[in-house]
Amino acid sequence: MRALLVVNPAATTTSARTRDVLVHALASEMKLEAVTTEYRGHARDLGRQAAESKDIELVVALGGDGTVNEVVNGLLHHGPDPDRLPRLAVVPGGSTNVFARALGLPNDAVEATGALLDALREGSERTVGLGLAGGTPGTEDEAVPSRWFTFCAGLGFDGGVVGRVEQQRELGRRSTHALYVRQVLRQFLDEPHRRRGMITVERPGEDPVTDLVMSIVCNTSPYSYLGNRPLYASPRASFDTGLDVLGLKKLSTAAVARYGTQLLTSTPERGPHGKHAVTLHDLTDFTLHSKVPLPLQMDGDHLGLRTSVTFTGVRRALRVIV
Repeated sequence: MRALLVVNPAATTTSARTRDVLVHALASEMKLEAVTTEYRGHARDLGRQAAESKDIELVVALGGDGTVNEVVNGLLHHGPDPDRLPRLAVVPGGSTNVFARALGLPNDAVEATGALLDALREGSERTVGLGLAGGTPGTEDEAVPSRWFTFCAGLGFDGGVVGRVEQQRELGRRSTHALYVRQVLRQFLDEPHRRRGMITVERPGEDPVTDLVMSIVCNTSPYSYLGNRPLYASPRASFDTGLDVLGLKKLSTAAVARYGTQLLTSTPERGPHGKHAVTLHDLTDFTLHSKVPLPLQMDGDHLGLRTSVTFTGVRRALRVIV
């Protein structure tokens, strides 16, 4: 088997020595080409080259969720074709590694490499669904190019938190769970629309859902992790179905305390719920509109401000080694 290993040298939880060990372990089982990313978007370019090649059968992403997202967008540059495209494998190297953990992989790079090699020997793989988001026709955002995401997207409050975390990381601060918690609190204190939401969900053939302060789009569950604690925003979300949405219509101090507690104590059977919570399951096509530009994030990557985003849940988009 010929494989491409895409290595993010800035991965939070792997050292250079660990990466060398992983490269040697993988190279012992396959014809491996390892490439270290050198700029933002490099992993996407490498994924596209692999998809357009004639002989690469597997692409291994060694890094965090951002690296995985770039590789996936490169692999699917010309659209999903699970039977033709190289398979994807993930070795977690970031601070949270939601996609890898949602697939059931260990959250340790060395253990995950061992699990990956076992899966390759056994021919163990699955085909997963993904989310696709892009500009909405007829709006000022219609020219925004479409982008795939593997586990979540968020417009509004959630996107603002991710943007704040990225700003802190650019200042040299490490991506830790404590950093995320601090930015959640700061986003809440500065949120100008927390008492009356600006977001509307529109679905074909359904009444619109209006006045959402925040909207989280989930492609799988858990939606994220706080340390080792899984957070189930949309417990029924799955790689085997369409997309789920959790929306909140109010973010008063009491509401934040209530829904924050529910999220921290959520289970695979129950997530945040209540009078101001909206849950939508297994959606294929829908659009989020906002009365004002709001921050958008996908797979933990801040993508700027948007007033309208159209989402598509694509079943059986990519084969993954698990």
